[in-house]
Amino acid sequence: MTPVGPALAWVAGTVLLQLQPALPSGPRIVQVAAAAAACVLAWVLLERHAAWNGARAPGWAGPGPAVAAARAARAALLLAAAGLGGFGWSAAWASIRIADQLPVAWERRDIEVVGVVAEMVQRTERGVRFAFDVEQVLTDGATVPRRLMLSWYGTRQARRAEADEDVVAGQPRAPGAAERWWFVVRLRRPHGSVNPHGFDVEAWLLERNLRATGHVRRSVARVDPVVQRPGYLVERARESIRARFERTLSGAPYAGVLAALAIGDQRAIPVAQWEMFTRTGINHLMSISGLHVTMVAALAFWLAQAGWRRSPALCGRLPARRAAVLAGLAAAFGYALLAGFSVPTRRTVFMLAVVAAALWRARRIRAAGVLGGALVLVTVLDPWAVLATGFWLSFGAVALLMTVSAGRIGRPPPVPGCRPCRAIVDWSRVQWAITIGMVPATLALFSQVSLVSPIANAIAIPLIGSVVVPIAVVAAVLPLPGLLQVAHAITAATLVPIAALAELPWAVWVQPAPPAWAAALALAGIVWWRMPAGWPARWLGLVTLLPVLVARPAAFAPGTVEVTLLDVGHGLALVARTAGHVLVYDTGPAWSSEADAGSRIVLPYLRGEGIRRIDALVVSHDDIDHSGGAVSLLRALPVGKFLSSLPPGHPAHAFVLEPLLCNDGQSWNWDGVDFRIVHPPWESHSARVADNERSCVLQVEAGGQRLLVTGDIGAASEARLLDSRRRGAEEALRADVLLVPHHGSASSSTPAFVEAVAPRLVLMPIGYRNRFGHPRPEVIERYRRQRAEVVRTDESGAVRLVLGGDDWRLQRERARVRRYWRAAPPVETAPLRVVPARPEGWVRPEGPARPGGPHGQ
Repeated sequence: MTPVGPALAWVAGTVLLQLQPALPSGPRIVQVAAAAAACVLAWVLLERHAAWNGARAPGWAGPGPAVAAARAARAALLLAAAGLGGFGWSAAWASIRIADQLPVAWERRDIEVVGVVAEMVQRTERGVRFAFDVEQVLTDGATVPRRLMLSWYGTRQARRAEADEDVVAGQPRAPGAAERWWFVVRLRRPHGSVNPHGFDVEAWLLERNLRATGHVRRSVARVDPVVQRPGYLVERARESIRARFERTLSGAPYAGVLAALAIGDQRAIPVAQWEMFTRTGINHLMSISGLHVTMVAALAFWLAQAGWRRSPALCGRLPARRAAVLAGLAAAFGYALLAGFSVPTRRTVFMLAVVAAALWRARRIRAAGVLGGALVLVTVLDPWAVLATGFWLSFGAVALLMTVSAGRIGRPPPVPGCRPCRAIVDWSRVQWAITIGMVPATLALFSQVSLVSPIANAIAIPLIGSVVVPIAVVAAVLPLPGLLQVAHAITAATLVPIAALAELPWAVWVQPAPPAWAAALALAGIVWWRMPAGWPARWLGLVTLLPVLVARPAAFAPGTVEVTLLDVGHGLALVARTAGHVLVYDTGPAWSSEADAGSRIVLPYLRGEGIRRIDALVVSHDDIDHSGGAVSLLRALPVGKFLSSLPPGHPAHAFVLEPLLCNDGQSWNWDGVDFRIVHPPWESHSARVADNERSCVLQVEAGGQRLLVTGDIGAASEARLLDSRRRGAEEALRADVLLVPHHGSASSSTPAFVEAVAPRLVLMPIGYRNRFGHPRPEVIERYRRQRAEVVRTDESGAVRLVLGGDDWRLQRERARVRRYWRAAPPVETAPLRVVPARPEGWVRPEGPARPGGPHGQ
């Protein structure tokens, strides 16, 4: 059996563990380990038995049924041992990591900690964000995880000349990598939005071992300017290189691209440029990938070999080829460290290490063995790597490249004497294999495929990968400003045709996320298609792509409407779909000028569902937690009708030909479903009324069932609704489903309003542990006294239901896709962690007197 089989079985076991709704108990993990050991023991015994029989009968003619069965049994035992080993190994590490957590009782309480800034500090519009390794907890009785993700608002990044000052230009100086600080922090357990087709923040935090998030309330003192540990010093070097790039290329449009290529700082690339790279399919080039690491290693190998051969003395001590192997591997490892040692770089370094060992020992090695070994090493060191899309795209692309190159090395060119012809043919084969082979994965992960990717990659790979990357790496190591200028000029020239390709209306094929069976069938078909020459009917593999290309979500029956309340944290975004129309009510919050719920949550959901047009976009009012993503949606998708209570001059109006103001009495019917605006009255738009009280209130009715969406209205608007409905009995306010006013605040959901609506189901869009304290307990109790079921997005994730049918078919996303890292234990059973031992030579830091109170409050 080739090494690929056990490697895939190990990865399958790892994936199976990551799909579990709950972690296996300690005894169950021991049972899995024992079963894996038993399989290994049985495999060893069968191997020895086979070797003994072979020694007894060396002239044996061929296998019989018994021998074939024994071989199959050995293969099955090896695969079972690998699969059980992957599952057990991942379960053991997951149990250790999950146990390191913040008790619920210590959420949102001030805690004093001392520790080290563990990674390169990331700047945001409001301050900085960084990983923080806790060394000591100074608050009595507090338990804190070993690694945190902290934000520090209102800070200013200091220049090196100001590095010893605690205050820069009137603001606290932001910390730097490898510095030891004494902070007062306020934390919460890992929690993120959970939506269909959305990014799993909690899984990302777990993979990075960030077991709590929070913010710095106050810095007591910087205890140590530099902590001399290898990992911290690497991050400090990355931070220094980034600062030098920024100084040299201040104001240059592609400075962020060069920083991403040199040190893996992908956050330095603006969102608009990422969109261009994604539309043209070259986004893999803008993050340090295996291609970049391999090119740097190959360049170091060639330079070392050429230089070593010029010295007979050096060659006498060590052959030039071995010296070049060491240089190439060292260059790859160093570059990977600068890149943050991401999954693609780890995979490449491991593969290069196996190849280097084979070259050192002058042995031949199979490409499949190299890939299998890298698969196992990556998942052994990081069992959560399988949760990253980069893991599957990286290994999948390499596997496809191997199928293209297998058996072609040493072949004569297609036209005798024409080496460029061979290069062109080989390049075409690679592009064909990558473009077609990655279709199932890209559609399943991103719901879109770039149609101009072959052309864009043909332009970008030779220039970015072979020219810009080596120059950027040299410029990172050597402080030569001229090199950065040259690299930027080449990058800018390369991206001119790329930008033109991105502007083409047909540059991207958008497709609904295919069902799991269609994606699995397509992947199996790709494997069949890439089998070696002579494999029967390889072309049939391409036929299996048809289901993923024509997949469409099930249509809704006329007279019904599917309502999806997305989980956007503290904010609101709701999608209503009839048989042939789509309405979006509110677009969630904006977190910065380049990040909002519209682009991060609502748009991925719409694309995953195959929605290419919004028939009506309703933005209830001007609060940033409701209108923050409107511009992103208007830029990305065509919108038929735009209704809002936004003031004149709002940025969203620049993308709409005829913006309409919400007005009581507006109504329309789509596919047998009635939509009606019941608030605000027209005169409120010209009066001095608070934004919340001007919220658009939408009523949706299907099959006699009603939904009332209330935005952020308060008691005054509720009273106005009650009064107007009393005067018009035909427009009663009663609703089966209510989206609670103003997130359940104390200033809304008055008893009279709750009694008049009398909902059976109440939906609450809530941010986890939000600073406003929403929803208020008395409001929840008010609805429960009406015997209404209360569903909160911070507990349930996104919520789906269908009105107009026989039942609501309520679906909670956290319950639909259960994962062990989302299971929060009760407060009383939250495992405690012993405060970590003080580091060697540690003394209590000297600083200002501790504030009064038991917890620094």
